[in-house]
Amino acid sequence: MYENTYPGKRFKHTLEFLQKHVSIEESILDLGVENPFSEIMLKQGYTVENTKGEDLDVDFSTVQNTTTDVVTAFEIFEHLVAPFNVLRKIKSNKLVASIPLRLWFSPAYQNKSDPWDRHYHEFEDWQFNWLLEKAGWEIKDAAKWTNPVKKIGIRPLLRSFTPRYYIVYAVRKNEGSELKAQNQ
Repeated sequence: MYENTYPGKRFKHTLEFLQKHVSIEESILDLGVENPFSEIMLKQGYTVENTKGEDLDVDFSTVQNTTTDVVTAFEIFEHLVAPFNVLRKIKSNKLVASIPLRLWFSPAYQNKSDPWDRHYHEFEDWQFNWLLEKAGWEIKDAAKWTNPVKKIGIRPLLRSFTPRYYIVYAVRKNEGSELKAQNQ
């Protein structure tokens, strides 16, 4: 997966954000198969289980049956056709999720030889916020960072100051209190 490009900067920012909002006493369901970042979380003392490669657009069994405190989703939702559905089905009350942001100067990512390694969505931050809100989540904190590349050209220059990644910490909205407030 990361044979030629290990995302050290992304992993560093992701770990710092995770540690800010999730204690090692809280158990984590990490959406996506085991990967280098889930290994980093384990080495930091987190209890982590991963999904097994099921299609999260149609199979919600793992997120519905988990007893973990937190769900993490690092660069997962852009691969789903309908991320709203799995976001609604998550049983945990905390979510830490990151996405690659849509870049106006670059087309959406597509690996033509691997249908699982394609971006159906590349969100702007407001679109991801809206998706989370509509799915029943309240964002408590967020951060962005750039992803410069060591190449020469206009797009590499733009990547040095244009944010590429967006991460959020969200909690499940208390839907009962929202209904009560609307009826008053």
